[in-house]
Amino acid sequence: MDELGGRVRATIFVLLLAALGWGERRCYCRVVQFVFGDSLSDVGNNNYLTKSLARAALPWYGIDFGSGVPNGRFTNGRTIADIVGDKMGLPRPPAFLDPSLDDETILNSGVSYASGGGGILNETSSLFIQRFSLSKQIELFQGTQEMIKMKLGEEAATKFFLQSHYVVALGSNDYINNFLLPVYADSWTYNGETFTNYVVRSLEGQLRLLYSLGARKLTFFGLGPMGCIPLQRFMTLSGECQESTNKLSIMFNNKTRAVIENLSKTLPNATFQFGDAYNIFLDLINRPEIYGFTNSNEPCCRVAKIRPTLTCTPLSSLCKDRSKYVFWDEYHPTDKANELIANAVASRLGLAKPSNGTNNS
Repeated sequence: MDELGGRVRATIFVLLLAALGWGERRCYCRVVQFVFGDSLSDVGNNNYLTKSLARAALPWYGIDFGSGVPNGRFTNGRTIADIVGDKMGLPRPPAFLDPSLDDETILNSGVSYASGGGGILNETSSLFIQRFSLSKQIELFQGTQEMIKMKLGEEAATKFFLQSHYVVALGSNDYINNFLLPVYADSWTYNGETFTNYVVRSLEGQLRLLYSLGARKLTFFGLGPMGCIPLQRFMTLSGECQESTNKLSIMFNNKTRAVIENLSKTLPNATFQFGDAYNIFLDLINRPEIYGFTNSNEPCCRVAKIRPTLTCTPLSSLCKDRSKYVFWDEYHPTDKANELIANAVASRLGLAKPSNGTNNS
């Protein structure tokens, strides 16, 4: 009877701990992801920045995602981060500025801080008025950590963030909406290589900061062929890709890959990976028919024959078959292109795991 009584008392004690929430404070084992990025990863943050000039709040953004209404993604469907996360079996993190975000949502789904126009440098995309730079996104992440520490306690919160996955995907705005525009001081202060060194040096410091905050499993997505986006091609007389801009992408990728590899080797328990999307993206553009596309140089969403229209608007018309176009607007790929790019990168990095769904919703 004494042994049975002891077991009963132990069971009651455990139930009391659970009722008081102490058990939850001791361990929280759900693996989620935290996303830092720009418009290629934004899932709605900029829609809540009411003064921002970079918002995906108009038709026809999101037409192939869920209910078909704008959801803050700068494409017709999913982002690359959406698709890679799906393949890893991870929940899709909501936007940090989503009014419904609370500590339970964070613990179950993570958070996306990605912001259209965001750059590695704070000065990047200042013409857009409102956007979150990478530094600001990391600052918001630190606030998230404090919230979770209050809920779980220091030890359990630390474990939660150590086991989480981190995605960082920025850099293109630092060129397209900074260095390549003469209105920015950086465009006449640096040349291509010295500017790239400046950007990559800044990025390394930010990645080290994320590591100090608990990031151990991190994937950085490199730049695609920036000179081949429709806007860049439109600005040339020939309509061909701007090779000088593509060379900047390659330079950035090479230098960033070296930083990522060094951090992964030298930081204890760090698994930092570089996701190289350049070649697969360029192949979609150069050989579209191989992948089922019929157009790789013009946006699907545009106003009649007017170019460039920059973003989709209520006045825009859509191409007849969105799966046949590589680009959705002047800057961003379609859902179909994102899927092919994401699949290639995930496969190369060994990220693909049993999925929890990879449909367009």
